[in-house]
Amino acid sequence: MSHAIVFSTSKKHVSCKSTLRSKKGNLETADSWLKRFWPEIQPFYPQSNAQWLHYGLAAEIICKPHKSFKVSKALKTGSFLALRKKTSVSDIDVNIVELKARRKKLLIADMDSTIITSESLDQLAQIAGIGCAVEAITKRSIAGEIDFSEALIDRVELLAGKPSKLLEALLDQVILTDGAVSLVQTMRANHSKCYLVSGGFDFMLSRIANLCGFHGYHGNHIVINENVITGEILRPVLDRKAKAEYLIKYCTHMGIDVSSTAAIGDGANDLDLLSHSGMGVAFKGQRLLLDTIPLQLNYTDLLGLLYLQGYSAEEFVGT
Repeated sequence: MSHAIVFSTSKKHVSCKSTLRSKKGNLETADSWLKRFWPEIQPFYPQSNAQWLHYGLAAEIICKPHKSFKVSKALKTGSFLALRKKTSVSDIDVNIVELKARRKKLLIADMDSTIITSESLDQLAQIAGIGCAVEAITKRSIAGEIDFSEALIDRVELLAGKPSKLLEALLDQVILTDGAVSLVQTMRANHSKCYLVSGGFDFMLSRIANLCGFHGYHGNHIVINENVITGEILRPVLDRKAKAEYLIKYCTHMGIDVSSTAAIGDGANDLDLLSHSGMGVAFKGQRLLLDTIPLQLNYTDLLGLLYLQGYSAEEFVGT
C-alpha cells in the first residue's frame, strides 16, 4: 500500500532561510531540503522525489513500505524511530500516513493547549489568584496520573465564591494557536464537519468555535448563581471516554467510517479519542501520548494536520 512520508515544521531558522536558495539563486527543491535524511528514508522505499506542500516548511515523499509495515505500529518500528530521531534534531516533525482516504470528512479537536495556547481553567485560576493550587492538579491530570473527572471537580471547587465576571476576563485573554482558523476553514471548504470536544467549559468553547468556524462544540458547564461561581459543574462530566463516544456518534450521524476521521489533542484525556480516530494526532503531547500515538506534531503548528491530509499551502483557507 502506498504511503506519504510528511516532513513539517513551523520554525524558520536563520540557517533554514539561508539554504532556501541554491548557489545559482534558484529556489531550493524539497529533495535538497530533505537530503540530510535520505539514508533514513530509504527503508521505506521512496517512489518519488520530495514535493513541497508549503515551501520551506513542509514536504512529502510518496513511498511504498514493506507490506508488513503498519502506521499503528510505527512507534515499534526501528527504521521509523531512527528517521524521527534524525529529523527532531532539526526541529522537523516526520509522520507517515496512508494515501487511501487521506482527506478526512470529520474533525474532532480538543480545545485547551491545542486549538488555544493555554489551559483555560489554569488561566482562570490565575486571574482568580489561586493559580498555583489549580495548576498543580492540572499537571497531574493531563499527564494521566489522576482521573480527569476527579481533577476537574477538585479544581472547580477551589473557585467557589469567586465572581463570575472572571469568566469574561478570561475570554479577553485567550489566544488561538497558530493555524487553528486555517485548519477548520480549509477542512470546511472541502466539505468536512468540524467539532470542538473538550473537558473545558462551554462559555469558552462557544467563543472559540465562533472564532474558528467549528460547526459545534461539546464541553462541561460551570455553575453560576447570582453572579458567583458556586464551585460546581453539571454532571455527567465530559471526560476521556465521552470524547471517544462523540467521535462514534458523529460517524454514525454522518454515515461514515471511523477511518474517515481526524482528531487532535495534547493530553491523557484525549488518548481514547486519538486511538479510535482514523488520523489521531498528538499535538505537542504529554508523555503518555508520545509513547502511544504514532502521529505527532511537536514542531509544527495546526497547519500540520492539513499537511498530513495532503493539503498544500495554495489550498489553505483563512490564512
